[in-house]
This record gives sequence, structure tokens and C-alpha cells, in this order.
Amino acid sequence: MTPPPLGLYLHIPFCRQRCDFCAFYLEIHREDRAETFVQSLIHEIGLSAQQHVATGRPIQSVYFGGGTPTVLATTQLTAVLSEIRKQLTLASDCEITVEAHPSTISEQDLVQLLQSGVTRMSFGAESMEDGDLSRIGRPGAVHETVTAVTQARVAGFTNINLDVMYGLPGQSLVSWQRTLAHCLTLAPTHLSCYALTVEEDTRLASNIQRRRSPAPDEGLQIEMDEAAQRMLGDAGYERYEVSNYAKPEYACRHNLLYWTNGEYLGLGPSAQSYLDGTRFGNVADLAAYDTSLAANRLPIEDRTRLSEKEQLRDAVIFGLRLIRGIPSRHLHQHAANYGHAAVTTQLLAQQLIEEDGERSRLSARGRLLADTIAGQLY
Repeated sequence: MTPPPLGLYLHIPFCRQRCDFCAFYLEIHREDRAETFVQSLIHEIGLSAQQHVATGRPIQSVYFGGGTPTVLATTQLTAVLSEIRKQLTLASDCEITVEAHPSTISEQDLVQLLQSGVTRMSFGAESMEDGDLSRIGRPGAVHETVTAVTQARVAGFTNINLDVMYGLPGQSLVSWQRTLAHCLTLAPTHLSCYALTVEEDTRLASNIQRRRSPAPDEGLQIEMDEAAQRMLGDAGYERYEVSNYAKPEYACRHNLLYWTNGEYLGLGPSAQSYLDGTRFGNVADLAAYDTSLAANRLPIEDRTRLSEKEQLRDAVIFGLRLIRGIPSRHLHQHAANYGHAAVTTQLLAQQLIEEDGERSRLSARGRLLADTIAGQLY
């Protein structure tokens, strides 16, 4: 029997500074800390290959996320990728993505990444309006995004994603439409459009609490979501997940592993994994991560074996993020398993979940409340 494909996620925990909305685990980049981390990550790849991954099991996608992976030197990124190839088996058509802040990468860097086997670049644009960027504490300027995408294409990349956000402080429907229109002039193959969510213990949450910044307007976010679906659909992009649009054949394989309850191995501090019905996560502390690997131990902090009921629960919660939805029988079986029949009935009555024939999916408003709905169904 052919083993199922596997995804590989690498968390690069460095940024030059933290944006106001960001709740991810990260450290401010320092070259000495970065070099120690890279050596730890390379060691973790080898240990994980021995302990987690059966020989010959194909890796269908590799994803460098963060943080900002491209604050590392390109030689450091390519050294990590070289170790992955040495220790693991990559599928012949493996999708290899590197996230980048547009200001942290040059055309020469992009050429080197392409030559090392990277197939997909993902640029964190966030907005194509400089005022929006300033109001969320995101460093850099719009022209850097334009330059980065142009240089990526010149370097030879044919698969390029842009991350943008809507519902930002001070952002209007018209300015959001301008951001989308500007993105379309760059002709990316993929767009990730994220509704701003306010995470606890972020600068944005503090600013809202102190009334220095407005809270997201749900009604406006729905209008923005509808505008994105209309504009991107008219431009030939297919919406396949709550936040993701792609040209035909360019859906992100790595993201689809998450939404279809596929298996993946996560490396780096705070990275999460799902293998053989077990979820486990690395320690979210760079010093503890380095110390563990220096002692020849994997830096795993927690491990949970999922029952069949729990695996169905996760398949329902993640699968509802897909525009195609999930089989309705799975939703109702999960509701019966966990005593969520009343909650499910209420979500249907509120038209946050819609049923069409044999499938269930989130409605337009439900997509904005996807995380809240997931919490109710958990």
C-alpha cells in the first residue's frame, strides 16, 4: 500500500519587528541567534527523519513560514533545504513555498532560491495602501511589494502568492477595492485575503481597548469579502477556502493538507504536527528549542493521540473552511458524538452554516466567523 503524502512546515521565528496585529511566536532577528537556530533546525530535520518519517514516504509540500523566513540569509535557507533533500524523500513535483516580507529579499536572493528548488514565493503585502500599513505597524511600503513581485517573475518564478488583509483600521470598502485592483495588475497566481481578527495580547488589541484604534466592523468586512469574491472571480480566480483564491491548478497544496485533515510534520519552535492520528507541538521558546536539540532531543512539548471521534471533529472543523464544504452526514455525526445537535441547529437557523443537498458549508457571514464557529463545534 502506497503511504499517504506528507507536508513539511518549517517555522522560522524571526522578524525585524512585530506588526501590531501579530500573535505568532517570533523573536526579533539577530544574526548570532539566527545562526544557532539554523544549526538546531538542521539537527531537528535529521532527528525527525529518524523518529517520525518512514523511509521513502513522499513529501508533497514544504512550507517555510514564520516570522519572516527571508530575514535569514539565503545561504541559510538553501542549507536547510539541502538537508531536507538529504534526509527526506521529496515528491518529484513537490511544492516548496517560502514566505517573504518584500523588503527582505533581492533579485539575486530570488534567483538562488529558485535554483535551490523553491517553486512558490508568498509575499506578505498586507495592503497596497501605504496608509493602511502605517496604521497596523507593518514596516515597509507598497512599492517594495511591486518590486519584489516583479523581481520574482524576472528570476523565473511562475507561482506567486500575495497575502492581503481587510477590515484594517481606517480601511474603507473603496480603499480595499483599490488594494485588490493593484494586486491584480501584478497578476499573482494566488491571493490570500484575510479578514483582520483581533488576537489577545497584541498591540492592536491594546490600541482598540484604549480607543486608539477602531475595532473591525463586521458588516463592512462582509462587504469587503463579497467585493473580493466578485473582483477576483471576474479576474479568473477560484475561491477554494475561506481566505484563499487561486488561478486554475494553483491552489496551495500545503494549505489544502490542513483543511483536508492531511498529515504534516512541523519543525522549528512552536511548530505543530499531525502524524498517524497524533497531534504534537514543539516548545514555543527559542532558547528551550536550541537546548533540547543540543542535548539530541526533539523539542516536543505536548502530544495528543486522537480517537476516531476526535479525528472526525477535526475533519469537520477544518473542512468547513473549504468552499466546497463537507458531507452533511459528517457534520451531524460529529454533532451527535459531542452533544452539539442544538448548537448545529442554531448555526443552521442563523444561516451561518448552509446545507445544500448532501453538503454543508459556511455562509458568507459564517466565513467571517469561521474561528468562532470552530470553537462552538469543538
